[in-house]
Amino acid sequence: MGQAAMLPTRRDETYELYQWFRKFIHECPSGLITLHEFQRHFCDRTGGRGSAEYAEELFRTLDNNGDGLVDFREFVLGVSLLLEGSAVEKLHWSFKLYDKDKDGAITRDEMLGIMQAVYKMTVAASLTPQNPLTPEECTARIFQSLDKDNDAVISLPEFTEGALRDAWIRDMLECDPGTVTAERNFKRHPL
Repeated sequence: MGQAAMLPTRRDETYELYQWFRKFIHECPSGLITLHEFQRHFCDRTGGRGSAEYAEELFRTLDNNGDGLVDFREFVLGVSLLLEGSAVEKLHWSFKLYDKDKDGAITRDEMLGIMQAVYKMTVAASLTPQNPLTPEECTARIFQSLDKDNDAVISLPEFTEGALRDAWIRDMLECDPGTVTAERNFKRHPL
């Protein structure tokens, strides 16, 4: 009839993906998570209040249908892409994160808002060494490099092509699931 499920045993991306899915089901047995629940699980273990804004933006990006809930399917698609997607796929997902009003372009204000939220979160949680550039300086550098037609917005092609050309920009723009691993986020409930 059916095959027995093969559970990943190595500590690799597949295992990390398995951890994320298992924790989602454990924390959200209904298969749905609200923004408040997402922030609680995300913020309590990464950077407290400093990560609330970033968590809200991640939630908005995961919520593909805009119903104010992230269901298991939306969660699986987002986490799978961030862990196992190609560089281009990850950058397309990150573009959605920065394009808050979903108009197909990133303004300086949109970019700066996310940069400030990421900066607050990483400083509060000591997730990475502190960037010597401020969010404003990062935003200015990114716009100077990516806004090739000087129209004061970054299109998806500008975003993707520019990030693929410049490793520093790619590191700044790609959403890194390593900063919010399943183990770090859900320490209260060991696997």
